[in-house]
Amino acid sequence: MQVYCLCDLNELAPYADDWDRLAGGVPTRSWAWLSTWWKHYGQPAGDAPSSRRLFVPCVFDRTEKLVAVAPWYCESSAAGGSVVRPLGSGEVCSDYLGLLCQPGIERQITTAVADYLTGVSGDDDCDGPAWDLLELTGIDGQDAAVGQLVERLEEAGNTVHHRDGPNCWRIELPESWDAYLAMLSKSHRKQIRRLQRDLLDTGRAVLHTVTRADELPAAIDVLIDLHQRRRQSLGEPGCFASPAFAAFHREVMPRLLRSGQLQLHWLELDGRPVAAEYQLAGGGVVYAYQSGIEPELAQQQPGRIATVAALRRAIEHGYRALDFLRGDEPYKAHFRAEPRPSMAVRIVPNRPTAQWRHNLWLAGDNMKHWLKSGLHFAGVR
Repeated sequence: MQVYCLCDLNELAPYADDWDRLAGGVPTRSWAWLSTWWKHYGQPAGDAPSSRRLFVPCVFDRTEKLVAVAPWYCESSAAGGSVVRPLGSGEVCSDYLGLLCQPGIERQITTAVADYLTGVSGDDDCDGPAWDLLELTGIDGQDAAVGQLVERLEEAGNTVHHRDGPNCWRIELPESWDAYLAMLSKSHRKQIRRLQRDLLDTGRAVLHTVTRADELPAAIDVLIDLHQRRRQSLGEPGCFASPAFAAFHREVMPRLLRSGQLQLHWLELDGRPVAAEYQLAGGGVVYAYQSGIEPELAQQQPGRIATVAALRRAIEHGYRALDFLRGDEPYKAHFRAEPRPSMAVRIVPNRPTAQWRHNLWLAGDNMKHWLKSGLHFAGVR
C-alpha cells in the first residue's frame, strides 16, 4: 500500500469516480458533496490568503488502484496549530463522514494511513505536512474503518480522546406501507390513516418531487422561504441566512440531481406550498437533511403530512431505510426510528507543542463540564 497526500481539487478530480465508488452510496461522502463544500468553505473570496488547505491522504494498492480516501482538510492558526478535520464539517452538518475504504482490506488500509500520519515530516509540503490535531466529527459509531484507524494511531503513540456525538435516527423500512403502519402505536397509526384519508387520498395534499433540472430553482426557493420563515418565527436566524450555506446548496443540488442522489419535495395543501423536504438518497437509504413549513399553518401539521407522504413514497420506491440524521427530536422515535450513535475523536501526535495545546483544551473542556454540572445541580436551566 502506498499513501500520497493530495492537496488540490485538480489533482483529485480524475479520481472522482473512484471516490464515489469508495463512498458506498452515502451522499454526504460523495465527490459532488465534498468537493462543492471545499469550493464554498475552503477557499476565501477574492485574493485573501486562506488558513485552510486540502489534506487528503489517498491509498493505492500495488496495481496503483485507489482503495481508500481520507477526505480531510487542514486549518492553521497560531493558537490551535495545524488542525485536520473532515471535509463537510461545520455548519453544513454532514453526517456519516469517515474514511472511504474498499471493503475487505480495511486492516491493511488503516495500518497504512496510521503509519503515514504518524511518520510524516514537519516540512510544509503536501507529501508530509505537520499536523497538531486530527479532529474527526460526524462519524458513525459503527464505522469499523475509522475505529481501526483510531486504534492504530493510539498504538503508534498518539493520544486519543473519545466523546459521544449526537445520535442519528433511522427507520428500517418494511416492504409495504401497511407493514410500516403496523409498526406504529395504535394512536399514531390512527392519526396517520386520518391524514391519508382526508388529505392525501382526496388530493387536497399533494407531494411534488423535482425530477428535472428546470424544476429545481423554483423548488429551492420554496424550501428556503419556508425554512427561513419557520425558523424566524421561532426567533432563530435559519440555516440559509448564512451566504456560504445557501450558495453551497444551490450549487450542490443540481449535481446531486444529475447523479440521482437528490430528492427535493414540496407539499401543496389546497394548491398552496406548505412544506418542503430536502432529502438525499443513496445505497438504498433516504436521508432527511433539511425541511421547512408554512408557519401560519403550523397547527395543521404540514410537516407531519409531508413526512408521511415522503415515507410512503420511499417505501413504494423500494428504499430499505429512511434516516432522519442527527438530533434527538421526539417525533423521530414516534415514527419508529431507532438511534444510531455517532462519535467525535481527537487524535494528538506525540510532540510537545501538540500535547501542550491538547492539555490546555482538556482543562478548558473539563471546566466547561464542571460549570454545566454545577448549574444543573443548582436547578438552573
